[in-house]
Amino acid sequence: MEWLSAENVVAVGTAVLGIVASAGMVWYERRVPRRKRVGYRVQMDNPIGDEVRSGRANRRLGLFLFDGAPDTSDATLVLLRIENDGSQGIDRDDYTSPERHGLTAVFTDRTVRGVSVTQPTDTDHLLDHFTAERGFGYEGNTLRIPRVPLNRGDHFKLLVLLSGGDVGREIRIVGGIREGEVHPNRSATPDDKPPLFSRASRLITIMLTVCVVTLAAIVVARDDTPPPIGCEKGALTVTGSTAFEPVMREVAKRYEEDCAGATVTVDPHGSTAGVRELAAAGAQAKGQGSPPLIALSDGPKAADMPELRENRIALSVFALVVNDDVGLTNLSTADVRRLYQGEITNWRQLGGRSLPVHLVSRDANSGTRQVFQRRVLGRGEMANSSVDCVHKDYPTAPVTRCELDSTDQVLTEVAQLPGAIGYSELNLATRAKGLHVLSLDTNAPSVDAIEHGHSPYPYREIEYAYTYGQPPANSLASSFLTYLSRGSGQEIIRTHGHVPCWTPEGMKLCA
Repeated sequence: MEWLSAENVVAVGTAVLGIVASAGMVWYERRVPRRKRVGYRVQMDNPIGDEVRSGRANRRLGLFLFDGAPDTSDATLVLLRIENDGSQGIDRDDYTSPERHGLTAVFTDRTVRGVSVTQPTDTDHLLDHFTAERGFGYEGNTLRIPRVPLNRGDHFKLLVLLSGGDVGREIRIVGGIREGEVHPNRSATPDDKPPLFSRASRLITIMLTVCVVTLAAIVVARDDTPPPIGCEKGALTVTGSTAFEPVMREVAKRYEEDCAGATVTVDPHGSTAGVRELAAAGAQAKGQGSPPLIALSDGPKAADMPELRENRIALSVFALVVNDDVGLTNLSTADVRRLYQGEITNWRQLGGRSLPVHLVSRDANSGTRQVFQRRVLGRGEMANSSVDCVHKDYPTAPVTRCELDSTDQVLTEVAQLPGAIGYSELNLATRAKGLHVLSLDTNAPSVDAIEHGHSPYPYREIEYAYTYGQPPANSLASSFLTYLSRGSGQEIIRTHGHVPCWTPEGMKLCA
């Protein structure tokens, strides 16, 4: 029978062991109290007689604290173990005593003559807390124990020299722990830690690990796992926006890794050029369906292309950038409009350094430029007056203005040309060296502020993905758009500084 295949048998065995292991863990969790607990126990309560006066008992124990003790012919030595035997760590503030110290040890009918602190070498740091400044000391039949922070399983020991009374008289520790308790505990082997897991638990863990490894080996060896749901094979080209290019390259790479047999080529030439290329490819197909081409655009397409179908992908934030030598961090919208109309020729007219203004713009195919003109300038820019962005081709032009093909070219030119100003997608601008981002009307470009409705910053726009008509549901174009807008592409969009349109905040901003 098919269900008796090797992987099914191993899978059923793994499931059974998993249930057993889970039940064991539930039992273990219920058995171990989930609270803060300080436990204590007496590990030694022995008479030492006259030997204490000569120090022989002390030296035999490696303890010299008691050498100067008075006549204690009826002396006894008590070894107290204090430990965190709960499930949570204990801080100094968890002790509820109104005094400086945290706990008090009371020795019935006996008088404390001296005390020494011992503990395992891996908790030497606990010694720092046993100082008089922190309340450590003794008087009469009481020993004051400071507020010692204890991680789960930590402990320390107190070797106490007593006089008077009888061996075996009651010894108790009093004090309080917030959301916990101080209690005596017992152990047949007080110095031994019980294993975290029993032999049966270790055996189940080993068997479960073997089953999982075996099942994984079977799956890997067969190597017939189908591609993720929604993957399609074929070839697809993505063109359009250069500002959105970093996002598209990473999404394309991730899609190809997740979906074997798919090839996605990213070839941006600007928003307007990409949309026109898509319209031309669709018209050339002459009713043969939607071509394998997607065009990304910073902002909506022209109204005379009804055959193009839009998909709202993200909200992008753009920014004005200036060379670091300009010396300004904020401009009013009115001043920006004067700059791009050629009315400002030197930055000192706006309070900056004495540098001639160089306008570094994008070409007519740029969606970033169209958004800038639509959202900030409210009109077109002045005419182009330079090819190299440095020298005027027309001496009568009020300022030098040039046009470049891509966002990267604009950022490079602004960074190296003193007095230059340009515009870019925000995330790319913040990573560039030699230039900085400008605020508009004291509003800094901020994706977080815009996403949460806290900023009126105007230079922003929806990023659209266009197809020629509706691509078939089983096409690579349709699968890739779903992956971009609602799948793993959302995470990539956000890491590149955009707001995905299919998140709750994005749906409002992209509406």
